Amino acid sequence: MAQALEIARWDLECEFNNTDHHTELNGVEQLIVRRGQPFTINLHLRSGEYQPGGSALDLTVETGPQPSDQYGTRASFGLIDQIDTSRWSAAVTSPPGYMVSLSICSPPDAPIGRWRLTLGQGGLVEFVLLYNPWCTGDVVYMDSEEKLTEYVLAQDGIIFRGSWKHLISTPWNFGQFEDGILEACLRILEMNPKCLHNPGKDASGRKNPIYVSRVLSAMVNCNDDKGVLLGRWTGDYDSGVSPLSWTGSVEILRNWDTNACQPVRFGQCWVFAAVACSVSRALGIPCRVVTNYNSAHDTNSNLVIERYVDDNGQLVQKSGDMIWNYHCWVENWMTRPDLKPGYDGWQAMDPTPQEKSEGVYCCGPIPLKAIKEGELTYKYDAPFVFAEVNADVHTFMKDKDGSTKKIISTVQVGLKISTKSVGSDRREDITHLYKYPEGSDEEREAFTKANHQNKLLQQQENAGLLIAIKVSAEMRKGCDFDVFAVVTNNTPNGKKCRLVFGSRAMSYNGILGENCGFKDLLNVELAPGEEKRVPLRMNYSKYAENLTEDNLIRLMALLLDYGTREAYLAVRNVVLENPEIKVRILGEPKENRKLVAEITLQNPLPVPLQNCCFTVEGSNLTGGQIITEKLNSTVEPGQDAKVKIYFTPTHSGQRKLVVDFDSNELCHVKGYRNVIIGK
Repeated sequence: MAQALEIARWDLECEFNNTDHHTELNGVEQLIVRRGQPFTINLHLRSGEYQPGGSALDLTVETGPQPSDQYGTRASFGLIDQIDTSRWSAAVTSPPGYMVSLSICSPPDAPIGRWRLTLGQGGLVEFVLLYNPWCTGDVVYMDSEEKLTEYVLAQDGIIFRGSWKHLISTPWNFGQFEDGILEACLRILEMNPKCLHNPGKDASGRKNPIYVSRVLSAMVNCNDDKGVLLGRWTGDYDSGVSPLSWTGSVEILRNWDTNACQPVRFGQCWVFAAVACSVSRALGIPCRVVTNYNSAHDTNSNLVIERYVDDNGQLVQKSGDMIWNYHCWVENWMTRPDLKPGYDGWQAMDPTPQEKSEGVYCCGPIPLKAIKEGELTYKYDAPFVFAEVNADVHTFMKDKDGSTKKIISTVQVGLKISTKSVGSDRREDITHLYKYPEGSDEEREAFTKANHQNKLLQQQENAGLLIAIKVSAEMRKGCDFDVFAVVTNNTPNGKKCRLVFGSRAMSYNGILGENCGFKDLLNVELAPGEEKRVPLRMNYSKYAENLTEDNLIRLMALLLDYGTREAYLAVRNVVLENPEIKVRILGEPKENRKLVAEITLQNPLPVPLQNCCFTVEGSNLTGGQIITEKLNSTVEPGQDAKVKIYFTPTHSGQRKLVVDFDSNELCHVKGYRNVIIGK
């Protein structure tokens, strides 16, 4: 009979194991490993030597408060000759002696989270188990080292904002390996209502990234639970922080975790998405943030956005349907064994609270291919995501007598769907993953599958009158500039028209603010074939007081044909450019050596900047902290705001130093500098 090993002490070999499992950036103080991959524990025996075949060791692993063999949250096993990666197993890899190297492996479908390992009668070991996209047996497996580096290990990135005509790169510090962030992410799982209601079942469910993604979608917002972020789009942020102030996820997750899971104030779509990306990557699910321009919010699931304007071209809000200037969500990478073959890969998941799904504010995960093919019966929330990128837009003009008529408009949704490229800060256009080219046979087939007849029946209007909006080459905040309504008469007859050309400040989610400039021309005459350019001057003195933090202005040009009574509408959103932040690194970047960043911004406004403040953060650069530097003096027009900030890199490799500038007059200007750290 084999003799039970008597263990005096053990060594978890955290540095070796964590490095082997791509978790060393979490630190080496605790054991953090990935499922389906062996890890090593060294056992020091109290007495006797390990003898193959003559020594025994009983091991038990458990997770969750109600561990069960049936649900995969508990397993008991002994020593075998060779590791079996399909189940919990253990084997000795060292020669006979007083020290035993024990190799232990979990199955590739084990639930993630905190685990307890009992070593015979000798003691208790605690460790964290994560998804393993490096393991072929794991449903999150990704067959590309370059993509794994980008979508799991990268702690910084780019989120695209602005408008589809003027995309703006916003830097973000995901910081998923910073101190305390993994603990916060595990706490998110533990605080979700499904866990609080049935902790045993929830712990078992964590083997499935579909289940976990859905939990994260609900828990990143706080609408139904003790979630991380409270959303606000009204512009009143006195009781918290403006969403534009955030430059990373670290402070958000730490604030939530250290303040008894009280929601952090405030988030908007890119903040919700970025935090969800940080949590997904921390848990081992490959993830990326995507931006959809002209994103539809369909509230009644008819795949149609209906908009109403008055005879001045001003939007009249009659329905909850909206077109957001852009909207951000995330994609998580996994197979979908719950669906028929062919729907593996990227899955859209949206943590911004918009509509309820199964009674909870969450959305996804839904395969991108299901959206592209119009398969709207597939789990989860396919119709909502399909509408975001493919909804029809019907625009109606409401007359003073209350009657409405459809007007000709060329507004499209689902434009330039974007994400950061692998290995660079360039934009990758992924529109083709969500939809076929407009007008193609495949697109028509997808719409038929989606029972989306409106777009198929809608005839392309070959209007005799055309209206479009053109803009100046440069539209910088602080400058005056012109925009143009371009009217063309393609008919053989002369036309007499009314042209209403207006502009209003706008938030990125489509909410309109105050007037920034308006022109009403009652008698615009056009000869056959004639084109006219009608300018509208945008004066800083007029738009400055109305502009939101998003720097967006919506231009609307309405053309009324007196002869036919037809109306034509052109809409364009413009983004005013902020000044560039220049970052210069002084000295050679070396690991654990203090560096200086010289940061400069020139005041582009015709007024002085008051209460200027720079904030800087970067993963493995600023110690997980945000560094703040305030200027003691005002910055006059044309002068530079300049500071020097000191920081110490803790790891080698390329890191992103993320900068935010704020003043009373110039809010939340973002910049960054990639810093390559040598050893």
